[in-house]
Amino acid sequence: MIYLDNSATTRVCSEAAAAAAAAMREDFGNPSAVHGAGIKAKTLLEKARAQAAKTLSCRPDEVYFSHSGTLANNTAVFGAALSLKKRGNRIVTTAAEHPSVGRCMDALEARGFEVIRLAPSADGGFDPQALLAAVNEKTVLVSAMLVNNETGAVNPVHLLRRAVQAAGAPALVHTDAVQGFGKLPVSPAKLGTDLLTASGHKLHAPKGVGLLYIKKGVYLPPFVNGGGQENGMFSGTEPLPAIAGFGAALAALPDPAKTLPEMQNKMGLLRGLLSQIPSVRFNSPENALPYILNFSLSGVPSQVLINYLSAREIYVSAGSACKKGRRSEVLTAMGLAPDRIDSAIRASLSRETTEEEIRAFAAAVKEAAGSIRTKL
Repeated sequence: MIYLDNSATTRVCSEAAAAAAAAMREDFGNPSAVHGAGIKAKTLLEKARAQAAKTLSCRPDEVYFSHSGTLANNTAVFGAALSLKKRGNRIVTTAAEHPSVGRCMDALEARGFEVIRLAPSADGGFDPQALLAAVNEKTVLVSAMLVNNETGAVNPVHLLRRAVQAAGAPALVHTDAVQGFGKLPVSPAKLGTDLLTASGHKLHAPKGVGLLYIKKGVYLPPFVNGGGQENGMFSGTEPLPAIAGFGAALAALPDPAKTLPEMQNKMGLLRGLLSQIPSVRFNSPENALPYILNFSLSGVPSQVLINYLSAREIYVSAGSACKKGRRSEVLTAMGLAPDRIDSAIRASLSRETTEEEIRAFAAAVKEAAGSIRTKL
């Protein structure tokens, strides 16, 4: 099997699997319980929180565990907008956000908020000048993803805070860092963000756990009400096995700054091999995060190529696993032609991806370019 759909989910690393298993079989108490088993579970929970805080270079009490990255994004976006609605009604975001942010913006727009969606530039990122022009004194939320989940474009999210300050806006700054966390050095303080979200299963942790960073002193109303877990932010019994696995996966992460050159070499190899196929056109910018490559094989529909590769146990996707067959809104916003969008493929690597797998994948795409196009 050659698995190149790591932006959708990753294989759980051995450290995370062991930690999750121990939390299910040994320290399986409810962290909210006040007896010995509960206290041991609570200790495990706080160990994972401390590890997440260390990875983010923030305080442990600024880290909240959710049941998914989607829940974390919804909580951040709705909480920020609704908590500041008396001070303004403008929200600035991009037209290339993940659905867990984009659909929230649609809902807020229906509630009367003015949502400005910055169009992505040719390289997939947003235009800094357009950002400055969009943020005004009535802006209550500015939200942009760190790394685009379909193209790998890296946004200059450090400019969000500057735009807010320049406009004298009361806005909170939110960054969806799901695709960048653990792959780039990520520090909320350095990025100037008030709210930051991440997801465990993109980083070799189990599914079922997300993370929301809330800057100390920032008020965010809870989106989920109940027993008050996670200091009231995410009620419901904590998914301790997933959280323990998340903490272990973060502890096992190599230094992103040291891993990037290796990943750039792997991505350079993949780009070089695919560029030898005349019908391949790259949709990801050259300076994209070297974990994601979006390309189109002209004349071959995405699903046809996916099926061709899948039959050979090579797994890629047509983009976000969350858009469920709809034409990519990201590539559409970038202004690509419909036929190019409909033939787009996303290959996403992980630190486990080998050069041999990359070569085999490129060879299969070259074979497909000949045999499928001939049949079509």
